[in-house]
Amino acid sequence: MISQIFSLAFLAQTIRITVPYALASLGGVYSERGGVTNIALEGIILNGAFSATVGTYYTGNPLIGVLCGIAGGLLTALIHAVVSINIKADQIISGIAINLFAVGITKFVLEILFHSSSNSDRIPGLPHIKLGFIEQSPDIARLFGNPLVLFTILIIVASQFIIFKTRFGLRLRAVGENPEAADTVGISVTLYRYYGVLISGALAGLAGTWLAFDQHSFTDGMSAGRGYIALAAMIVGKWNPLGAAAACLLFGFAESLQIQLQGAGLPTQFIQMIPYVVTIIVLAGFIGKAVAPAADGVPYEKEK
Repeated sequence: MISQIFSLAFLAQTIRITVPYALASLGGVYSERGGVTNIALEGIILNGAFSATVGTYYTGNPLIGVLCGIAGGLLTALIHAVVSINIKADQIISGIAINLFAVGITKFVLEILFHSSSNSDRIPGLPHIKLGFIEQSPDIARLFGNPLVLFTILIIVASQFIIFKTRFGLRLRAVGENPEAADTVGISVTLYRYYGVLISGALAGLAGTWLAFDQHSFTDGMSAGRGYIALAAMIVGKWNPLGAAAACLLFGFAESLQIQLQGAGLPTQFIQMIPYVVTIIVLAGFIGKAVAPAADGVPYEKEK
């Protein structure tokens, strides 16, 4: 068992599981750094997965499927942005409503398009990229030959730079910390909050796209709580892209360990709860004090 855990196959499996968590968690960082709580990540992932599946199935082109997955995430996030930023409704309620809506609408349309309320027809995956020496290890080659893995690594590093080293990142953080001060110096709070929520939608939609291609189909409810764990990873990572990605890797390890232990004779219920127990333990006492952006979740009312 120990040798299996420290094998290349186990590492590849851990990274494969981590990718959708990391993409959605990064999306949460952008949204909440701008001051909008995004509980809707769960529903965005689900709609992204469904959109990617439909786009790929009807065109036969996985690249178009990726664009459809991102578009599905963007449209879902746009609903949350309008309700939260313009209408100024409670952001938690908006997010939960979107999550419930996503479960219902995907199941409904799934029945119409594929005549099944549980899963779609099979779709092709993304074309494999050959990367020289790693081709000697089939598990690693299969993983890192997936363009979405390389893109995820790139976007993690780029997000750290964008949020903390660019003018855009400074303004996004400003509207999440002190929107009144940001507005005073001419920064559009509404615009930058839209940027944050829409970027989160694109990234969470891409997380759903990964799930669809990983399973080569859409399955009812396939997000399976990943959006909520991604939010937990964001908090563990203290609203920092690298920190959130590291937390996602921890949760990916826990889920991969859960899979490895399934044949070890342990009770099934105990094995299935491992990722969630790890989430609770880490949140409860191993990260120190995590302080959210000061205006996170607070609608901005411009003084007249």
